[in-house]
Amino acid sequence: MARQAPLEPGAIDVGGAPEGFDARLLADLAARADGPVLHVARDDRRAAAMAEALAVFAPALPVIRFPAWDCLPYDRVSPNAEVSATRMATLARLARGVEGPAVVLATANAAVQRVPPRETVLDATFEAAVSRRVDVDALLGWLSRMGFNRAPTVSEPGDFAVRGGIVDVFPPGADNPVRLDFFGDVLEGARRFEAATQRTVGKIARVDLAPASEVILDEPSIARFRTRYRERFGAAGLDDALYEAVSAGRKHQGMEHWAPFFHERMESLFDYLPGAPVSMDHLVEEARDARLETVRDHHEARAQGAATRSLGQTAYKPCPPELLYIDAAAWASALDGRPVRRFDPNRRPPGPGIVDAGGRIGRSFAAERRMEGVNVFDALAEHIRARLGDGPVAVASYSEGARDRLATLLRDHGVEGARLAASWAEVEKAGGGVHLLVWPLEQGFETARLTVISEQDVLGDRLVRGARKGRKAENVIAEAASLSPGDLVVHVEHGIGRYTGLQTIEALGAPHECLALDYAGGAKLYLPVENVELLSRYGEGEAQLDRLGGGAWQARKARLKERLREVADALIRVAAERALKAAPRYQPPVGAWDEFCARFPYEETEDQLKAIGDVLEDFASGRPMDRLVCGDVGFGKTEVALRAAFAAAMSGVQVALVCPTTLLSRQHAKGFAARFQGTPLKVRQLSRFVPAREAAETREGLADGSVDIVIGTHALLAKGIRFKDLGLLIIDEEQHFGVQHKERLKALRADVHVLTMTATPIPRTLQLAMSGVRELSIIATPPVDRLAVRTYVTPFDAITVREALLRERYRGGQSFFVVPRIADLPDAEAFLKEQVPEVRYVVAHGQMAAGELDRRMNAFYDGEYDVLLATTIIESGLDIPAANTLIVHRADMFGLA
Repeated sequence: MARQAPLEPGAIDVGGAPEGFDARLLADLAARADGPVLHVARDDRRAAAMAEALAVFAPALPVIRFPAWDCLPYDRVSPNAEVSATRMATLARLARGVEGPAVVLATANAAVQRVPPRETVLDATFEAAVSRRVDVDALLGWLSRMGFNRAPTVSEPGDFAVRGGIVDVFPPGADNPVRLDFFGDVLEGARRFEAATQRTVGKIARVDLAPASEVILDEPSIARFRTRYRERFGAAGLDDALYEAVSAGRKHQGMEHWAPFFHERMESLFDYLPGAPVSMDHLVEEARDARLETVRDHHEARAQGAATRSLGQTAYKPCPPELLYIDAAAWASALDGRPVRRFDPNRRPPGPGIVDAGGRIGRSFAAERRMEGVNVFDALAEHIRARLGDGPVAVASYSEGARDRLATLLRDHGVEGARLAASWAEVEKAGGGVHLLVWPLEQGFETARLTVISEQDVLGDRLVRGARKGRKAENVIAEAASLSPGDLVVHVEHGIGRYTGLQTIEALGAPHECLALDYAGGAKLYLPVENVELLSRYGEGEAQLDRLGGGAWQARKARLKERLREVADALIRVAAERALKAAPRYQPPVGAWDEFCARFPYEETEDQLKAIGDVLEDFASGRPMDRLVCGDVGFGKTEVALRAAFAAAMSGVQVALVCPTTLLSRQHAKGFAARFQGTPLKVRQLSRFVPAREAAETREGLADGSVDIVIGTHALLAKGIRFKDLGLLIIDEEQHFGVQHKERLKALRADVHVLTMTATPIPRTLQLAMSGVRELSIIATPPVDRLAVRTYVTPFDAITVREALLRERYRGGQSFFVVPRIADLPDAEAFLKEQVPEVRYVVAHGQMAAGELDRRMNAFYDGEYDVLLATTIIESGLDIPAANTLIVHRADMFGLA
C-alpha cells in the first residue's frame, strides 16, 4: 500500500462510512500512521466484524485484540482466564513497543477501564534460557502470583502444570503452550507443543512470560491492598472473605474488581499508545456513556447492599468507580492532540472537521423475501446486472459452503462468470465482474465504483461459527480429556495397563516424549506420544493389569472376536430382512432444494450436514428409513426434520410430525410455517389447543391430500385420522410417548419412512440404534452462539440475581428461575416481588392441573412473562430462543441429572 501524507492532529467526522467499508478506511489510516492505530468499536460484535473485514482488505496488517472483561462491573466472579490472558499479552506487547503499521482493536467497554501501569507490566515478566540455571521454586511462585492457574494439564492461556522435572506453561497471547524440561535447576530444553495432542511443535531457546492477571499477588501489592482497603472501608470483619484471602496471599474469585488497591497507580489503554491515531465506530461515545452509567448503577447497588445485607450474603465493599474507570472528561483529555477519526455510516455534507468517504448502506432484499410469488434470487441477479456497469460486484458469504451454494444459485438465475476471490486485492486486480468472497459481513455497502452484497442482505439474519480445527481419530483420547496419572488404559497389543505420566526418553541421541505405562509384575512400557492412537480408555472401575508378553490378553481378544462374529451374523440377518422391504424413493428438486437450504439462518455444523446427508441417502435407497437422530437441545435436530419434510413433501407425499406436548407442537408449527412460507406446501397444526373448526379442516385436508405437512400431539394418532398418502413420519422426543401411543406408531410405520429425534433416548431405543437395527445419526457439535455458556457456583447474592434477571429483561430476553421443591416457591416468589418488581413472572410446578400448566408454559413461550419460576417440571425439549439465563436456587439439593 503506497505511503500517503502524514496525519495531522485533530478530530474529523468521516461520513459515508458504513460498516464494512469503514475497515477499508481504517486500513488506509494505518498505512499513513508511523505506528499502531487504536480503533474503538461499539461492542464485541463490532470488534469481531472489524477484525474479519480487515482480514479481507488488508490481510497482512497486524491486528492486536484488547477485549473487555466478560463479567459485570462489581461482579463476584473474575473475568474469564482466556480474556485476562489476552488483555495482559496485549498490554505487554504494547509496553515493549510495536513497530510498523498495526491496528489495536478494543471496545468502548475496554477503553474506559483502567489497567496496570506500563512499568508494572514490564517489570513483572519472567525470562529463562536453555542451559541456564533457573530457580524452579521461584518460577512456580511467580506463576501463582501472576495469576496463572495450576491444572493437571494445560488447556487454555493462563494454565500451568507440574510433573516432576517438567513444567508446562500456556503463556498469554501464545497459540501453543511451552514445556520446560529441568534437570535439577538447569533448564535442559524448552519446546512448544499442542495442548490437545501433547505433540511437540518446535524447539525454542528462550522463554519470556508475561502476567496472566491484572492483579499481582506479591508482597508489596498485598501490603498496598491491605492498607488501602482499611483506609477506604475501615477494619475488615471476620466475614470479609476477600480481605482474608488476599492477606494470606491466595487468589479470590472476583478480586480483579479491586485492582486499583494493588497498584501504585492505574493507567488507561490510551497511555500505552501515546500520540497514536484513534478511530471510532459510529455511536462509540454513546456506548461509553452507557457503560459509565451502568458502572455507577452497579456501584450504587453494591454500596446499598453492603449497608443492608441479608439472607446470609457475604461482605462486598465496592471499589470507587473513579479508580477503576475513566470518565468522559478523562476520555476527551486522552484524545486531545491525536489524529481522531469518527466513522458515520450516514452521508455528511463536507465542512470544517467533516469529510464524506462516498459510501452508503447497500440494498436489502427483505421486501422480496416477504412477497408471495417473488423469487429473491431473481431480484438479486437483476440488481447485480444493474450494478456491474459501475464497477466490480462482490458477494460476501459466511462460509465456503455458502459461497459455493450461492455460485450455483447465481448461475441458475442467469449470472455467469462469477469468480472466487480470496481477498479484496483480487477483486481490485480484476477491475470488474462478479466476485464471491468468504466474508461474514452483516450488511452490504456501495460506493460510486464498487458494490458489496452480503449473504444476510439476501437471505436474512445469519449466524456462523468459527472454523474448527479438524480432529483426527487418533487424537480423541487426548482431546476428550488428557490422561491423568493413575488412569487405566488399553493398549491394542498389550492389554490393560496403568498410565503413570509423561517421561522424556533418550533414544538414538534424541529426546522423545513418551507415555509411561505400568503392567503386571512391575513391567513398564514407554509409548511415544505420536503412537497414542494405540491406546483407548478402559472405562469405569478397577481392573487387573495384564502381563507384557503374556497370553491372557490375546486369548480374551480371540473370544471377543468370536462373540462379535455371532452378533454380526444376527445383525446381518436383520439387515437382510429390512433390505427386502421396498419404499418409495424421494428426490427433492435441485433448484428448490438449494433455495430452501439457503434460507437456514445458520451455517450448518459438520454433524448436521452428515445427518441430512444420511436422511437423503435413506430416501434414495428404496428401503424404508428407520433413523434415530440424537443430539442435545438446540443442536439442530429440527433443521434435519425440516429438510427431510421438504424433500418428502416436494416428492408428492404427506409428512406428519408428532410431538409429546402442545407447547412443542406450537413451537414446531411456528418454525415450519416460517420456513415453508413461499413454497407450494401447506402446513397445518393439530392439537387440543387448535379450534374445533380448524381441526376439522385439517383432518379433511389430510384425507383428501390438500394438507402436505401436519404437526401435532398424540391427537394425530387417533383412529379417526386418515392420511391420503403418508410418506414420512417424524417423531420428536419419542421417550415421552406411552405404550398405547407407540403401538399406534408401529401401525403407521409399516409403509412409511420414520425419522425419530431425541436428546435423551431410552435405553431400548439407543440399544437398537447402536446395534444397527435402527440407523443412527449423532449431532454432537454445539450450537452456534455469540458467547460461550458460563456457569457460576456462588453463594446466594440478591444483587447478582437481580442484575441477571434485569439484564435479560432489558435486552428483550427471558429467564428461568428453578427451585428444587414446591415448598421453596413461596420464598422465591417473595424475593421476586420485593427485589425484582420490574419483571413479570409466572409459576409452574408438577402439582398443577395439566391444562393450567400448559396455559402458563404457552404464555411464557409467547413472551407474556419475563421469568418462569418453576421446579424441575421444565420440559427439556423446549427451544425458547429468548431465554438465555438460568438461575438454579439451592443447587446443592439437585441430583447429578
